[in-house]
Amino acid sequence: MPMHSSSSSLSRHQKPNNNNENAISKSMSAEEEVKLAALAITLNVRLRSADMPFAMQAHALRYSRTLLLQPANHRPNPSLLARSLKKEFDSMYGPAWHCVVGKSFGSFVTHSPGGFVYFSLESFSFLLFKTEVQLITEAVVPTPAAR
Repeated sequence: MPMHSSSSSLSRHQKPNNNNENAISKSMSAEEEVKLAALAITLNVRLRSADMPFAMQAHALRYSRTLLLQPANHRPNPSLLARSLKKEFDSMYGPAWHCVVGKSFGSFVTHSPGGFVYFSLESFSFLLFKTEVQLITEAVVPTPAAR
């Protein structure tokens, strides 16, 4: 699984250095890249790093913008923003999505191929990524700790 190191204090887009990610990013057409860039400009989003199909990136950017369109007297809560975006992606694209939202954080995550986006919107940075879930089919009986 590809790994990314990200921090909300990054000043420029970081290109991933992983052959698997390059193959995925090359699968996005030039037209989709232009559309995504135009969407980011329209929504005033700074896309920092991504390993995600065009439609999913667009969904993440649009949905995050709508979350921040709250009444002026309501200050956005990063935990609530993260929970809302995570639940949206869990319901649309299946489990197990993880989301971190904040003004300053560092991270180093492992994600499923095609399941990573990191962007900034207003004063917040958003890190959204998916991990693989394996269902346990047998009952696991805990063993007593050795003394």
